[in-house]
Amino acid sequence: MAKYLLLKHYRGAPAAVNDVPMTQWTPQEISDHVQYMNDFAARLEKTGEFVDGQALAPEGTFVRYDGEGRPPVTDGPFAETKDLIAGWMVIDVDSYERAVELAGELSAAPGAGGRPIHEWLELRPFLTAPPTITE
Repeated sequence: MAKYLLLKHYRGAPAAVNDVPMTQWTPQEISDHVQYMNDFAARLEKTGEFVDGQALAPEGTFVRYDGEGRPPVTDGPFAETKDLIAGWMVIDVDSYERAVELAGELSAAPGAGGRPIHEWLELRPFLTAPPTITE
């Protein structure tokens, strides 16, 4: 099994087929979209392929270490940033092909007018430990 991160970009990814911003959706369209995501996750839970997933708020802050005894340095929030991640899902699947299949299905969540968004999702494998060398 291999873990993959599916990233949903609100901004920063190539344009979706149904590229109407969520801020212009009706409450029912938002509800239908969230239900699709929940149903998708529930189905993957039953197959053991779902690990976790969350929606993210648009605000965020960059933080970095600034030296011993000094408070961390912050910069932000950056809701206006070019790239904005709307949420993520972690899946644990048997193959890269299965991860691609699931990402494709998830990209068809309904959007404006109830039509599939066909959004671009970023699929990233988890970094695994390098193989150990034994002699």
